[in-house]
Parts: sequence; structure tokens; C-alpha cells
Amino acid sequence: MPTATTEKPATVKDNRQKLLERAMSRHQYSGSALIEVLHTAQELFGYLSPELLSTIAHKLRLPPSRVLGVASFYHFFSFAPKGEHTFVVCLGTACYVAGALGLVETIEHRCCKAGATSADGKVSFETARCIGSCGLAPAVIYDGTILARVTPQRLGRQLDELGVK
Repeated sequence: MPTATTEKPATVKDNRQKLLERAMSRHQYSGSALIEVLHTAQELFGYLSPELLSTIAHKLRLPPSRVLGVASFYHFFSFAPKGEHTFVVCLGTACYVAGALGLVETIEHRCCKAGATSADGKVSFETARCIGSCGLAPAVIYDGTILARVTPQRLGRQLDELGVK
């Protein structure tokens, strides 16, 4: 006997595909708009899956190798889902000299290695060569906001607030 369910019917289509299609259409499906389309896709989906890259290549009439090459060249693009929260530690000269390695060690000890997401999916951790905020060294980008003069203790408190052990 059928039971009531709260699941959405399979006919409900993900609106993100429509938004991506609209973005490509706005650029007239031009291969020269690849970077803009990749940015839009990542904003919509959170990361660039192989299927998504293949769709973009097909729609923009570009070889899949070119789409993957461009996406993998730029540090901004991600090929795996991100955690609920993201930390990016700047390793530029000013930040490095001001103690950025201590910040890296704090996150790696508590969460995961750089370039990974914690097992519980709460935190993604990345490093960057420079974020252009040298006067704020050492700087960390936390969920898109730049934090200035971060110490390992302050970073530890931020992780405590997130419930990261």
C-alpha cells in the first residue's frame, strides 16, 4: 500500500541548470566566455563536477580538454564539494613572515590538510599564494570575509565556535 512521502517528484527540475543555460546564452555560447561561464557554474553548484564540465564544453563547442585545462589552471575553481565553512590562509611573504604557518598548523591539526574538506563536511581548508592584503598580515579569508592579524589562538576559537574538535 502506498505511503505519504515528502520527497519531491522526479519531474521537478533543478533550477540551477536553467540559470547556467541563461548565462551561456547571454554570452551567445561563445568559447571566449569560458571563464565567466565556469565562475557562474561554480557559484550555482558549489564546485565543477566532471558532468558539469562536459556540459559546458558541449554547449560552448569547446574540447573537454580545454575546459578542464582552464578550470584546473585557476586556483579559484574547485572539483569537489566544499564544506559548510571555508578557510583560506594567505601564504604570501608578509603573511608568511607574520606567522601564517602557525595558522596552517592549527587548521591541519584540528580539521584537515590544505586542499581538503574535513570528514564531517564542516570545513574546507585552502592556502593561497597571496590575497593582496599584506597590511593585514597574517590574513585569513573565512567564508569570504578577510580576517586581519589572525593568531593561532583566534583561529582556534573560531574553530571552537564551529564545533570542530
